Amino acid sequence: MPHEVLVLYYSPGGTTAEMANVIARGVEEIDGVQARVRTVPNVSPTTEQVDSPIPADGPLYATTDDLIECDGLILGCPTHFGNMPAAMKHFIDSTSALWMGGKLAGKPAAVFSASTSIHGGQESTLLTMMLPLLHHGMLIVGLPYTETELFQSKTGGSPYGATRLTDDLDETFLSDDEHKLCLAIGKRVASTTKKLFQ
Repeated sequence: MPHEVLVLYYSPGGTTAEMANVIARGVEEIDGVQARVRTVPNVSPTTEQVDSPIPADGPLYATTDDLIECDGLILGCPTHFGNMPAAMKHFIDSTSALWMGGKLAGKPAAVFSASTSIHGGQESTLLTMMLPLLHHGMLIVGLPYTETELFQSKTGGSPYGATRLTDDLDETFLSDDEHKLCLAIGKRVASTTKKLFQ
């Protein structure tokens, strides 16, 4: 039975969805590992779900069962004031029972993000997404500088995770460097998962 890595994202504009799809392809480049792609619904200012229970198109909404059933996690969302948006935080906050039971401890995890400005808080968003994962006992996987795109990218990329910079709100196409770094984070989590759970 193949190992599964959950690629969980929130993407109101489509950019992080594009990243998630490339990351999932990176996961599946590792033999014996498959990607499970899920998203989270929008929430209201009072943190109530405002979308229908089943998305009209695209991946299903994540449940805590997805986290339990998968061997690894790659979590992504756009930057919102240097932090993760409410929709993703709302989902993460629903995982207390998993934390109490240690259900995610020892599983590898990585993060990715996108913003519309180079100083929009990409790295702080990546770091704030890591904090609950560390509380869960997950093993954080980053992007080392052996990924040469980190040296040359003029748009996205960080040792903390894959990132995307877009100065056009309608632009969802990744640069070559961003594309390679998304593939790399997917492959790194998949290969780490495979090694941990052989």
